[in-house]
This record gives sequence, C-alpha cells and structure tokens, in this order.
Amino acid sequence: MELSGRVVVVTGSSSGIGEAVVRLAAERGARVVVNSARSVEAGRAVAASLPDALYVQGDVASDGAGAALVAATLERFGRLDVLVNNAGVTEVIPHHRLEALSGDLFRRLFDVNVVGAWSVTDAALPALRDSGAGSVVNMASLAGLRQTGSSIPYAVSKAALIHLTTLLAKVTGPLVRVNAVAPGLIDTPWTEDWDALRARVEDAAPLRRTGTPAEVARVTLDLAQADYVTGQTVAVDGGMGLVV
Repeated sequence: MELSGRVVVVTGSSSGIGEAVVRLAAERGARVVVNSARSVEAGRAVAASLPDALYVQGDVASDGAGAALVAATLERFGRLDVLVNNAGVTEVIPHHRLEALSGDLFRRLFDVNVVGAWSVTDAALPALRDSGAGSVVNMASLAGLRQTGSSIPYAVSKAALIHLTTLLAKVTGPLVRVNAVAPGLIDTPWTEDWDALRARVEDAAPLRRTGTPAEVARVTLDLAQADYVTGQTVAVDGGMGLVV
C-alpha cells in the first residue's frame, strides 16, 4: 500500500479522471479528500464509497475556496501529502471560429484552470512542506503541449498551467515536488459525445484508441510518488502528440 498513511486531495473529483484518482489513491492506502464545485450529491457518494474519505464542496475559482479545502483536510486528517489539481472547465469552440471568443470566456477558463490551481496550491504549500515529501500534480492536457484542444482559450489555459508547474517546481523544492499530467482524449462524461474526435484519435494515434480515466490515474499517482522527479509534464495520450 504505497500511500498508506498519506492524505491525498483531488479537486474536481466527483466523476471522470478525478474520481479515478481518488479511488486509486484509496486503493493504495491513502485517506482522500473528494471535491467538486456543483456535483455535490455525486461527490458525497464517491466519498461515502471509500474507506476513509472526506467530501468538501467548493469552487476552486472562488476566493477562499482553496484555503477552506485545505483547512477541512487538516481538521479531519491532520496532514496533507499529495494535491492533485484536477478541477477544470472548457468550452467546445472550433479554433477557426475566432469571432466566438471573448475576454469573458478567457477569464472564466483561466479562473478555474490556472488561478484556481494556483490558489489551492498556495493554500496547501505549508502543509505539503510539513509532510516532508509533499507532491503536487496538475492536470494539464495535450492541448497545452500541441496546437489542439476543445478551444483556443482552453488550450492556452493548459499551456499556462504547464508553465506554472515548471515555475513552482523551481522554487518549492526540496520539500515539495510539482509535476503535471497531460491527457489526450480520455473517455469521461465530459467527452462522451465527442464521436468525431474519437474516430480521429482511433485512426491517427499510434495506440489506435482513446484512454481511460484509470490509465490517467495510474500515471498521476505514480508521478506523485516519484521522489526524484519535479517540473515535468507527462503526456498520457496514446501517442497522439506525435501526430498533431
């Protein structure tokens, strides 16, 4: 049980990749904190199904939400070892439709995908340092590495999250490591009707299929436990990044 005795917080974990991460963390022996902004019933159900879990509702884009999440974690478990910044939002807009973009759209996506991740990390850093071997894993995207993705604002926000990852890794060592995972197309409730893109991935990606939340979860937690790795972004994309 590689995470026995450890406490893992995963934002945006009521379904999809985030849910897979908390379930795998619990399987590896961790006590876990489940979070969601709006899917309260689903989040509580996930936490209730795990052996030692806490659910905390909160929108990471809201002022004070990160501090409240960390405070609830410490009150219940007394420590924090791993933070996975998984909460994210997007809008599906073909890249050529520049007229559909707006400053408000950019701000909304950045507020969750970048500022939210920073705010929770900032609140968590003292506890992560106290753990002696704290780890942050940011959920980026292949869209942050290549000129692809559900929309330009989404792709730019994930590129910013990857750069934030490297910058934080430079200044938070040796007590805290910061890395990122960059999934390609993963089969989640978010992407269930993306049939055209799924067909493209199945045709073009070297592994000829889309990914599963469980596959992303394994890489996420392996990276969280990789004691000599920091400032890295690992693509989990079936090789799609090689052809786009």
